[in-house]
Amino acid sequence: MKSIKVAVTGLGVVSPIGIGKDVFWNNLIAAKSGISEITAFDTSNYNRHFGGQVHDFTTSQFIPGKVAKLIGRASQFALVATQLALADAAVAIDSLCDRRVAVIIGATIPEGNVVDQTTLAMFRKEDERFSDRIISSVFAPSIARNIGSVLKINGANMLTPCACAAGNYAIGYGYDLIKNGEVDLAIVGGTEAFSRIAFQGFQRLHAMAENKVMPFDQNRKGMLLGEGAGILILEPFNEAAKRKANIYSEILGYGLSCDASHITIPKKDGIKKAMAKALRNSNVSSDKIDYICAHGTGTPANDKAESIAINEVFSSRRVPVSSIKSMIGHCMGAASSIEAITCCLALQNGVVPPTINFNTSDPECDIDCVPNEARKQNIKIALNNGFAFGGNNCCVSFKRNN
Repeated sequence: MKSIKVAVTGLGVVSPIGIGKDVFWNNLIAAKSGISEITAFDTSNYNRHFGGQVHDFTTSQFIPGKVAKLIGRASQFALVATQLALADAAVAIDSLCDRRVAVIIGATIPEGNVVDQTTLAMFRKEDERFSDRIISSVFAPSIARNIGSVLKINGANMLTPCACAAGNYAIGYGYDLIKNGEVDLAIVGGTEAFSRIAFQGFQRLHAMAENKVMPFDQNRKGMLLGEGAGILILEPFNEAAKRKANIYSEILGYGLSCDASHITIPKKDGIKKAMAKALRNSNVSSDKIDYICAHGTGTPANDKAESIAINEVFSSRRVPVSSIKSMIGHCMGAASSIEAITCCLALQNGVVPPTINFNTSDPECDIDCVPNEARKQNIKIALNNGFAFGGNNCCVSFKRNN
């Protein structure tokens, strides 16, 4: 059977620098930081207090009030981003139940904030005030299921719990479903809400910076947590073109690898293998990549390993590389999907977003990280890097629709 080309036709974003793709993009290329003091929970017992929090978030236009009270914040983010993406793709929600539609969502700690709330209530002996419905939302399939339930989508429905690369894994799986003719439309991406369990975990690892993220800078101190959701609508390219949809990009392919090494220390060879596989599966050579949206966490180990891998794969030239985590923090399960959206918008607008907070070059990160200011550039193909705990790596390539 002949494989089907896969188009990205809709983008939905909930992020620390804006809700909706246009606000997000404008703030991204303006180098606006979304890092602020955390108010989602009390950080007074920690020695870190900043992160990429989504402020002024409301569900009233998108989710019935009774439903919003019974689902976690990560599900709320995902539902809002999904409806924004569907509207952007000009796909009517009431048409979804009659089509072959898949919902594939990535997350690191599904509804971790609900775990926080219910655990705290249990110790305070207040757990009776939580309904069975919201307690059940802590289970891994809940986020994708909530999207399917609210929007009446009865097709394939799953969550990819591949940590910080989960969004890219979801995009790759949705790509395969479209390419092989198994579904007509795929809602893919990732979501994550702030939780104490994640915050405490990264602090215990001594991986968090004090108040800003400085990817690839010699004086980088670590990452900061973020939250949000990034959702992409995937369709068969020919069908999207036939209905005159706005096609942001064509997904060319993706590559997977596992470091098979330390759970928290990334390995250069694993990263290199994922990028090389993505290029091979996309049938493009390294000299055709015009932009790399880096994983770029701001930790010493990640940025060094990623930089060396990039230089080895792209040895013939310096490809522009930027880390938007410098502006929004590390959104964990949503990180790579928001970065995939960044790739699509960079392709469409011919602009590479910057890596902010860059002051001092690091010889061990010898890359063009587009420091501090966005750069106009003709971009035809972009590569999106996503790496996760356990060395689970996924890179996806996107081609501009000419």
